[in-house]
Amino acid sequence: MTESTAVHETPQVKGLPLLGNVLDMARGPAKFFVDCYRKYGPVFRVRIMGQTYTVIAGIEAANFMSSREGKDSLRSKEFWQGLVEEYGATRTLVGVDGEPHKQLRDIMRRGYSRESIKGRYNELVQITDGALARDWKVGELVAVVEAMQYMVVDQLGTILTGSAPLEYVKDIRTTILYILNVLVTRQRPRFLLKNPTYKRSKARVFELGEKMIAEFHAKRGTKREEDKNLIDDIMQAHVDTPDIMPASDLVLTVTGPYVAGLDTVANTTSAILYTVLKHPDVHARIVQEVDELFAAGSVDEEGLMKRLPTLHGAIMETMRMYPIAVAQMRTATKDFVFEGHLIREGELLYVATSVPHFMHEYYPEPDKFDVDRYAKPRSEHMQSGAYSPYGRGPHTCLGKSLAEVQIALSMARVFHKLDLALEPADYVLKTKTAPTPGPAMDFKVRVKSYRKP
Repeated sequence: MTESTAVHETPQVKGLPLLGNVLDMARGPAKFFVDCYRKYGPVFRVRIMGQTYTVIAGIEAANFMSSREGKDSLRSKEFWQGLVEEYGATRTLVGVDGEPHKQLRDIMRRGYSRESIKGRYNELVQITDGALARDWKVGELVAVVEAMQYMVVDQLGTILTGSAPLEYVKDIRTTILYILNVLVTRQRPRFLLKNPTYKRSKARVFELGEKMIAEFHAKRGTKREEDKNLIDDIMQAHVDTPDIMPASDLVLTVTGPYVAGLDTVANTTSAILYTVLKHPDVHARIVQEVDELFAAGSVDEEGLMKRLPTLHGAIMETMRMYPIAVAQMRTATKDFVFEGHLIREGELLYVATSVPHFMHEYYPEPDKFDVDRYAKPRSEHMQSGAYSPYGRGPHTCLGKSLAEVQIALSMARVFHKLDLALEPADYVLKTKTAPTPGPAMDFKVRVKSYRKP
């Protein structure tokens, strides 16, 4: 489309002086975007702390992100540049587009793939069991998100990097919180980066990164090819192509698995625990599935992905109702027209691809937790643009296939091993939006007993 085809003036969503729509976003960005979509259509503008953003939303935006025009019209750099500069780096995977993005993606593809854990499912079971034994004590109330964060670092550390730096979990969590809130989503003022707590945590994350780099050099040349992991691939790329993977980018890149996975996977697994416990009929079906799976002996990919239909339905339904990727942040690379609205080069955008998740046009009774939506013949998620739990377009989560295995196996093991209860029984989940959407940190469950030794 050309500028002459733009026929609609883009509406501005009403907000408060100075704050704009910050409070609306804080209460729930997914609901806010859905409400605005219903009222204004697929294009509207919001204000966050004095900055105006254009929002493109709905199934129209989801399909646009996957189109050639979408790929050519949007870039990621501006939103992630603050993170890059805070690390003293030159670029990061999520903040570059085009050929540089492809180069970094190719370096990390194997390490983030399902292939990276091929033949290691039972090792992942053992790691998960160890995390449960350590942090989920019988009779106690467990802070679910925090316990899941430790489990995620244990899993990702061992599988992707070769070690599990549990002593750094709180530092990673604090660093993520400040950087995303201040430098990426810009929901908080920059002076917060002077907070001593943040500065100590950031220093600790740098310490972790330097240890990982030093360990690679100490072991370089001693690993078999089949034993190499994500960190080996990143570091070897630095050795072979320092122009693509310069030394200045290494700390940010090698600690990336923890930054990428800590909040996202922990929030998702925590939400799954809530939705399943909230629906005893679904819980009973899942327990039967996972007990049969583990009774058969060692776990392989076919068993995990094909013998747990109810669990997979619960995971997909939770990711629909509690999406991590509510919206993706982009900048317009050129003037273009979207749904009759002119978007100017340089405009900052939220691309609200999760809006269809909450629309009855695509998901009948969208507020209902229905784990059977995804099985044939219904397959509601297969409608074009209707389901975007991992984002859309060139920046679709690189670790998607790995995350699917990690989440499924983690939850299968939790429901197999533990008898858990919401407390109180009628508890309704409280959520947080910063730095990423998910269950509130005070969400707890009681461990009634161990179902299996």
